[in-house]
Amino acid sequence: MKTLIKTIVIILFTLLTYYLLEVSAHSILHKHVEGDNFAYADLEDMNKTGNVARGEELVMGAGACTGCHSIEVAGMSAPMDANMAAATYGVRPPDLSNAGIIFDPKFLANLIKNPAHALKVEHKFNAENGKEFPMVSFGGAGGDINQEVADMVAYLQSIATNKEAVSPKIAFEQACGRCHANRYASWTQLGERPTFKKEQDALQFQMNLLDYEDSLKGYLGKLPPDLSTMIRARSAHYVETFVENPESYIKGTPMPRVGLTKDSMEKVIEYLLDTGDAKRKEIKTVGIYTMLFLINFTALVIVWRKQLWKKYLWKDEE
Repeated sequence: MKTLIKTIVIILFTLLTYYLLEVSAHSILHKHVEGDNFAYADLEDMNKTGNVARGEELVMGAGACTGCHSIEVAGMSAPMDANMAAATYGVRPPDLSNAGIIFDPKFLANLIKNPAHALKVEHKFNAENGKEFPMVSFGGAGGDINQEVADMVAYLQSIATNKEAVSPKIAFEQACGRCHANRYASWTQLGERPTFKKEQDALQFQMNLLDYEDSLKGYLGKLPPDLSTMIRARSAHYVETFVENPESYIKGTPMPRVGLTKDSMEKVIEYLLDTGDAKRKEIKTVGIYTMLFLINFTALVIVWRKQLWKKYLWKDEE
């Protein structure tokens, strides 16, 4: 009896210790953060109605956007290649063709006026440490700066494709693909890894990629992680809230806030789910068929038991 009591006490103590430690460890290693539904409440509201024509003049002129960015839809190529851009700015500036639909308009307006604040990287780029953010703030063109910014945002929205035409892949490439690789999708920070006929061409591509990654390391402190299995290792909620506000998880992180709309974030999640587990939809279908098979098989066993077992086994017991 004493042995039984000791065993029970040991089991209860072990379970209590495990429970307390597990809850504590989980709260530290996997902190739960509630998102803001991509409202960007900390940013200044944009209350002006933009003028598209005036916005085009500013983007192409006083705003100097095309000095760093490409606008492929308007026939404006990037002023420098990806490696030179990364060596200059730390990362390749995005093409602005679909910026007006992928990024939140309030975020875009604040990004134009004060990039470091909008991106939540003021802890890294400020007057105290003498570091300036690579993207120059728009100081205005002589008029109402808020109206001018609204005009620029209106222009970017006018040239963007419609929401339905933005595929999960496009959303990922625009939001994440310039800093993060995804080896399951053969994606590198320079784009999809091509298939080369000559080995020297493959080596040249790899050298360019390494140079680009070195620039990223210098800009962010280390190479951003490959996202192939990130959503499976963490969760969709974690990825979504981290992208919405990286500071909510890691204080002082060099990763900037991305500024996506809710719809764009959902498409990024879809892309990561599809590339992280290419067979997930097939597995789900197989699971449904398996459950249906087991249900039908169970029903048959019950009928068999009632009919055949009753006839041959229960008769002997009588």
